[in-house]
Order: sequence, then structure tokens, then C-alpha cells
Amino acid sequence: MRRELTTVKAVCPHDCPDTCGMVVSVDSAGRAVELRGDKDHPFTRGFLCQKVASYLDRVYHADRLTHPLRRVGKKGVGKFERISWDAAIREIADRFKSIAASEHGPQAILPYSYAGTMGKLMYGSLDRRFFHRLGASLLDRTICATAGAVGCDVTLGTRAMTDPEAAVNSRYIVNWGSNTAVTNTHFWRIEHEARKRGARIVTIDPYKSPTAAKSDWWIPIRPGTDAALALGVMHVIWREGWQDDAYLNDHCVGVKELRERVMNEYPVLRVSHITGLSVEEIEKFANEYARSQELFGGPALIRLNYGLQRHGGGGMAVRTIVCLPAFTGDWRHSGAGALLSTSKAYAFDDTYLTRPDLIPRGTRTINMVQLAEALHGELPGPPVKALYVYNSNPAAVNPDQSRVLSGLMREDLFTVVHDLFQTDSADYADIVLPATSQLEHFDIHSSYGHLYVQSNNQAIAPLGESKPNTEVFRLLAKAMDIEPELFDISDDELARMSLGETGASATGAHVGITLEATKAGPVRLNLPANWAPFAEGKFPTPSGKCELYSAREARAGRDPLPHYAPPHEDPQTKPELAAKYPLQMLTPPAPSFLNSTFANLDVARKNAGERTLEISAQDAEKRGIADGAMVSVFNDRGRFRARAIIADTVKPGVVVTLGLWWRKWTDDGANCNTTTSTAMTDLGGGATFFDNLVEVTPS
Repeated sequence: MRRELTTVKAVCPHDCPDTCGMVVSVDSAGRAVELRGDKDHPFTRGFLCQKVASYLDRVYHADRLTHPLRRVGKKGVGKFERISWDAAIREIADRFKSIAASEHGPQAILPYSYAGTMGKLMYGSLDRRFFHRLGASLLDRTICATAGAVGCDVTLGTRAMTDPEAAVNSRYIVNWGSNTAVTNTHFWRIEHEARKRGARIVTIDPYKSPTAAKSDWWIPIRPGTDAALALGVMHVIWREGWQDDAYLNDHCVGVKELRERVMNEYPVLRVSHITGLSVEEIEKFANEYARSQELFGGPALIRLNYGLQRHGGGGMAVRTIVCLPAFTGDWRHSGAGALLSTSKAYAFDDTYLTRPDLIPRGTRTINMVQLAEALHGELPGPPVKALYVYNSNPAAVNPDQSRVLSGLMREDLFTVVHDLFQTDSADYADIVLPATSQLEHFDIHSSYGHLYVQSNNQAIAPLGESKPNTEVFRLLAKAMDIEPELFDISDDELARMSLGETGASATGAHVGITLEATKAGPVRLNLPANWAPFAEGKFPTPSGKCELYSAREARAGRDPLPHYAPPHEDPQTKPELAAKYPLQMLTPPAPSFLNSTFANLDVARKNAGERTLEISAQDAEKRGIADGAMVSVFNDRGRFRARAIIADTVKPGVVVTLGLWWRKWTDDGANCNTTTSTAMTDLGGGATFFDNLVEVTPS
């Protein structure tokens, strides 16, 4: 007998710029039996990455949490007993009330979340309202993207971007710190189509990633020196007279000041020493980039990503790189210029969703990068007595892992984890709550890689007793006697208000798209095809121009001009540290994982293989390391084990290990974050995962 199937439009929720459209087939028993890409999505066009193509394995995994748990064993061991939702909510509410009424006050409670799900409702809506109304400490969610976002804003202003779909018209595409073929695969399709039309693809990366290997030219820059290269390119452009003077003079401020700095301080020979690139490589890149119209028949596009900003000078690196399209006038052309993120194109009413007006005056903010310091009482303000973790797995993803774990071991710390699985973090929890998967709740999505709004329609009933974030915070708010009007609103109405449907938004935010339209499929923002927002300048900066010189930075007491800021742990500037730990280690994500998501799935770990460390033949020989040998990677913060791969994917002085493994799936109970630092970036307070000196020895 033929099965009756219902199809439901859904959205991939994971931390990826592609935000793919999905179609779920559900049988008459209410079980999802097929999941595929939505062929009607104009950007993602029906194909999914290897991780999400098998998403039903995650939804129906035997290890899914399906009911609340209370810890009965030692923290970190993972022994729990089943309890009811009523008991779990009552215990959390009672502990929160007790802490809030104590000498420490509500700021001793810390929410901890990030982008485990990117939907507007599940990422940040009623959860923020709850903690704001409670008076809990604020969390500065900086771990991924803030350095680059702030750096981009300094030069270009907020909401600065280009149209990703129009990039097919570019003829010189630079993946600068972006493994686009893996982490932005649908944009790689656009790059590939542009190449068929005559484009040249260049990748600037210390690591010969899959994207670099597939590019026309790999430029193996030394880690953390991207700003120096950009300044060297400016030097060559000005020296040779290749700049677009009309664009610089009409639409930029600070041209004279920046020219003086670049010509005096960043000659090509100095830039070569900093970056590890030859003078010839720098000159060639500057020539091809600046003269792409003449040499390749069209404009240039720089596709930046967040890896290049994960070091001490990361914010300044992005600020400096996004100056370059003004030199060439590439902003005149649709799909050209520079692209970091499209997220600020979406005028969602986040103020309505999160209600920052509820935050008590004087509430402290804790940077999520410094969780280790927060849990050890090393930050100003009261000690952290309660930690509520959702949409994240800090025991695996946070820097200085050993100190994060010792903080989570505190018996006086009350920890709640809301997740689909018993993660490394959940092992340290006092209460574990089961979360819904994307197929089991409604949400609405923007994107940071395209310009479409989409609704994720609920496809199946929640498995077991699992609940979405919004429902859990409604329950907690009721148990803590918080005003019901803040939480007595459906998820549909939250989405409608966030879109600013007719007269709904109190702040004037207006996406210009109805909720009903997004439920039927992806809807493009009200922007013209072949959109070129800065063809005539009009940058969203205080001056209205591209700010090569930033008066805001000057007022803040910082250097107002682009410059090179070296990594915190740089062999050239920290020779004593480099004498102990001479190798710069990068930790990009393994293609089979997404940060720590999917790392518990058998198929993902099988595809990832074992943990490896890619090392140059020169560095391996110096240390007596044979290809395939087990090695220890370490510094003063910690160590982990991996299998050595001697390869030409890295230059001498650089090693690469792919992350991000759960500790419980390693042979030594550690992943690469046992060596990473909680030092922050120059702008935005971001994480510095790729600013990490280590040594490697045979294990």
C-alpha cells in the first residue's frame, strides 16, 4: 500500500551563512521519513551539505534526551535520574530565587548561549526577556564574529555588504581567510559559475584548505598578518597609480592621511617580512586585484570570513581589508567590493524580541570568551553561582578548556543545560532539560550569507518530553511569578511582531515581509536585483563615506587609521614565548562537524576520521616526527594528542588541527581548546582561537 506523505518547508538552523531551505516528508504516523534540500530556494537550490543531508539521523538518534534529568553522581561523570518537568522547573526556579535574594543578588546568575540554533525565536527572544527581567548578568556573545563585525563597521558603517547572488558577475574573487567550499558551499557554487565565465579565484589562507586547493592561486600568508598584506597592497596600488582617484576623493575620508602612512610605513619589503610572502607574490596579487577589470574583464570581490579575525589584531585586520574596494572603485558594481555578512540587511525588531528596557541599571556584562575567569571569580562583581546553558556546549567550545572544566566542577555552582544530547557540558549539569530539534518547533530565520527570510514550519511533534527554548522560558517565568504579559504570547505572534507587520513594531522596525509569505517559502528582502548599495557612496557611517580615517576611533583614544596589529602570541614580537612554543596553531572546523555540533554522531565521526595535526616536513624532521605518528600538542595551558600528517598544506612554523571534538570522544579527554587562550581581540572583544603558540613532540 502506498504511504501518504506530507511535505513541510523547513530551514537549516545551524551556524552557517547558507541557511539552507529544506523540505521534510512526514508519514501518516507523524514520523519524518525524508529530508532534502528545497529546490525552490533561489540561493541554496536544493542541495545540502554532508552534515545536514543526514539530519534525520540526528533527530532520531538513540541518544536523544527525551525527559528532564537530575544529577545523582559526581559532576562530570554524567550520572542522572529521571524527573518530571514540574520538578525540574520548580528546582530551577527555587534556586534562582534563592540566589537572587542572597547577598550576591541576581547578577550571580549567568545565562550562556550562542548559535546552536540561529532562528530568531530560539536564538534570542523570550530567553533574553527572562534573564533581563530577572536582573541576571548579561552575556556578551562575542565568541565567533564580533571582531570582524566591529572592524567592518568602523570602515563601512552598519548594514554594509554586497549582494551575494550578484557575485557571479565578479571576475576576480578573493577568499580571504574563508574556506568557502566547505563553510559557505552555496556561495562556492556562485564562485565556480563566475569562474566558468572567466573569473580567477584566489585564496589567502595560512592553511591549504579545500578551497585553497581548488582555487587558481593559493597565497599562504603567515597567521594573523592579513592587515599587513592589505596595507602592502595599498602601497603598491598608490605607487603604481592604479587607484580609482574619483571614488577615493568623492566617497572616502582620510585618503591623504592613509596614503602618508602606507607609503612611509608599509613598503613591500617590510610587508614581506611580516607576512612570510615573497615580494613577488605581494606585487603580483596587488597587480591582479587592482587591475581586474583590465586583466580579467570585470570587478573584484573579497569574500572575508571569520577565521582571519580570531587573533589579537583581528578587528583591525577586517577594518583594513574592507578599505581595499574603495581603492579600486569595485563598490560601483553589483556583487563586487567586499562581503563579510549580510545579517544587518534584515530589519527585524530585535528590541521587541529581547526587551533590553527590562535590564536593571548597572547590570554587569560578562564576555563569553572569559567563562573560565567568570567561573573562578576573577571578574568584577559577584561570583557566578548559577549557570544556564542553552544553544551551546562551553565544555567543548570555550578557550582555556581546562579552567572552564575546573570551574564547572564547583559544587557550589548550580548548572542547568538545555540540549538535545548529553554533551560534555551536560555532564557537569545539576539539571538537564531535553530540547527540541529544528523539525519539532516553529521559528523564523534571517541569514548572514544571503538575502532571504524563511519560516521553519514544525514538521513533527516533539520527541518524548522535549521542549523548545521559548516554552521553557514561559514555564520558568510563570514559576518565578514574572509578569505574564511578557511571556503570554505565541511563537507565531513573536515572529509577526519581529517582522514589523503593519503597525506591530513599537520601534519602527519593518522587514516588509509577512509571516504567511515566509511560511510558504523563502522571500527575498525588498532589495533590487543586482543591488550595488555603495555605487554612489552613501555609506552608513557618521560621515556618509568610507572612513579610511575614523573620527570615532580617534575620540575613543584609538588609532584612527588602518594599521597592522600583530597577534598576541606572535613569533616576531614574542621571541621568548616562541622559544618555548615556536609553532602557530590554527584550529579550523572539520568538514564533518559544525563547531561541536554533530560530533556525537557515528557517521560524522567516521567521516572526520581520527584527530590529526598537519605539519610541514621541515618541522616534523626537526622534532623526529614520522608521518602517521601520534604526537602531543601542548603549551602552558594544556595538551592534547593527535596523529601527525606531514603535508604541504602548511608552511614551516604553522600547524593545523581540525576541530571540534567532544572530550568524551577523545582518548585523552581533551580537545584543541585545552591549549587556546581567553585573550581577546582588539575590537569587539572576540575570541582569539587562531592566536596560539604551541610545541609538538612525539607522543
